[in-house]
Amino acid sequence: MTFLNSVLQSVETGLVWDPGFSQLGEDFFVNQPPSPLPAPYWVGHSPLVGLGLGLKPGWETSDDWLHLLAGNRTVQGSQPLASVYSGHQFGQWAGQLGDGRAIWLGETSGQEVQLKGAGLTPFSRMGDGRAVLRSSIREFLASEAMHALGIPTSRALAIAGSDLPVRREDVETAAVVTRVAPSFVRFGHFEHFCHHDQHPQLRQLADYVIDRYYPECRLDAGFDGAPYVALLAAVTQRTAHLMAQWQAVGFCHGVMNTDNMSILGLTVDYGPFQFMDAYDPAHVCNHSDTQGRYAFGRQPQVAYWNLYCLGQALLPLIGEQDRAIEALETYKSIYPKAFAQRMAAKLGFGDATEHTQALASDLLKLLAQDRVDYTIFWRRLSRWARAADLRDRSVADLFLDRAAVDAWLLSYSELVAQQDQGLASDLMLKINPKFVLRNHLGEIAISAAKAKDFSVLAQLQKVLATPYDEHPEFESWANFPPDWATSISISCSS
Repeated sequence: MTFLNSVLQSVETGLVWDPGFSQLGEDFFVNQPPSPLPAPYWVGHSPLVGLGLGLKPGWETSDDWLHLLAGNRTVQGSQPLASVYSGHQFGQWAGQLGDGRAIWLGETSGQEVQLKGAGLTPFSRMGDGRAVLRSSIREFLASEAMHALGIPTSRALAIAGSDLPVRREDVETAAVVTRVAPSFVRFGHFEHFCHHDQHPQLRQLADYVIDRYYPECRLDAGFDGAPYVALLAAVTQRTAHLMAQWQAVGFCHGVMNTDNMSILGLTVDYGPFQFMDAYDPAHVCNHSDTQGRYAFGRQPQVAYWNLYCLGQALLPLIGEQDRAIEALETYKSIYPKAFAQRMAAKLGFGDATEHTQALASDLLKLLAQDRVDYTIFWRRLSRWARAADLRDRSVADLFLDRAAVDAWLLSYSELVAQQDQGLASDLMLKINPKFVLRNHLGEIAISAAKAKDFSVLAQLQKVLATPYDEHPEFESWANFPPDWATSISISCSS
């Protein structure tokens, strides 16, 4: 036990903490207590996440919980640790990485709990192990917004802030965001042990993941390597569906390195993310991505490339390369079908057909050509579909090429008229959100929070929790972004 850990007060939470990831042993992590955060204060919290963890009511006003989630106290029965992994970053092998600023507190109620920004670890490299208020608010809001949109994601329990100065591009203040997920195991965990020829540990990790999260992969256990082929196929399927969801809602991750890819097909590691304003497949939301590797339109292909890296890491267990490739190739059929189905639903149709796919393909070209606001278009179309009246210009007015959009709307109206248009419109309004976490909305909440006003954060969190509702009192948050939004710069430090 380190001196720091010995002086931190232990807190009895009343929760049952399971060994979880820590049962794998010290080849997979180092024991690492969090670094205390001076004079912490509450910034935000998610009661629903707390309820899911079994926290007793009132935790969000508890001084014990504040200090616990700031890293100032330890959890009785938990084993704080930082895990080791490797990975490819921007297409290049980066070698050993690891939890450089995230401390794993433990597992309870089937969920792992991490403190992000909780101080230095042996894997911090040149970093300081801290997170800033800006990035913590962005991750907190994004996690909860994505969950409300029905997209698999890590969750966020709370943010604890401090006036401790932290230097990024400028001097900012520190914060710790508590994030929650069934598992934070990444593709990079498998790459690490394969790269170092630690095949027993690789097998141990794969068996742990299969037994905990993919037990159905044991159905083929009679064949050598088959459970690991099944694991690769299952992760491929989940990742394909996740990409379809990202692309359908216009979400840009910004830094799809293999160490940021979840083995459970979750959206994790919110850094330079963005919900697109003007639709542009070439849009790069991460200003650190100077080559545009992670442009919005490239995300599905990057996901496949990352899966290929995972397949290579699992090859010592699978045995034959052809079997791994066969599992990976399923991505090429699953993703297009999943995306086509989601686009059909956004258009108000129950099933994807040749007609709906042609409509969606032509539409995306028009949206890109005129840089139409993606979220506003879909919301307006959802209402327009009820009558599908070409005299209603609410949708056409979003475009510069009126002749082209009128032709598209005519084709769409003829197809949607073949079903109950009122029902289609109602369903579209439940699929196409009115509110997404646009960058400028996050900036408004961050600006207020820097002045210790957390009311905007709470209001935005409430609206994003029900993104399909009207919320007339916050109508401006569904409008076009202001001109200053184009000057917002987000990078890997975000």
